Amino acid sequence: MDKFQYEIKIPKERVAVLIGKKGEVKRKIEDETGVELDIDSDEGDVFIKGEDALKLYTARDVIRAIGRGFNPEIGLQLLKTDYVLEVISLSEIAKKKETLQRLKGRVIGAGGKTRRLIEELAEVSMSIYGKTICILGESENIYIAKTAIQNLLKGSPHSSVYRWLEKKRHDIRKRAILGKFEE
Repeated sequence: MDKFQYEIKIPKERVAVLIGKKGEVKRKIEDETGVELDIDSDEGDVFIKGEDALKLYTARDVIRAIGRGFNPEIGLQLLKTDYVLEVISLSEIAKKKETLQRLKGRVIGAGGKTRRLIEELAEVSMSIYGKTICILGESENIYIAKTAIQNLLKGSPHSSVYRWLEKKRHDIRKRAILGKFEE
């Protein structure tokens, strides 16, 4: 059988998180996906080897999520079928460091309020790390969170983004309830 391999680079300060205490996070990723991880702690290079291309891709996404600031337990949610990782690069929008900080601040909000509301109303997890905003969750919810974030980055007032999010959450709940009656 063919062996596939990916190479991914993560920030050096996230390597210890990827490995985990006594290698438990690394081992869990290997066990759950059937891949082999080779981690260069000095450079932040991670080599992923395996025979199943889909599992290799999933392992890569879990590692990317941990590398982008997610807690390993949240990153491991990508092992679920409908879960995806969306990475929004702020370096494409903001060229200056001050602009980058301001945009991240808009998405985080005062005391983390905006971020908390997006996570809660869209039912996703977010990580704002370096020059990226990452969203992890079910694909339909990712779309909602990403749209809210993009609107904030474009300068939409927080209040109108909150209202839009609340309406979307209401729509999702309504569909879920109707879906139960159709079964």
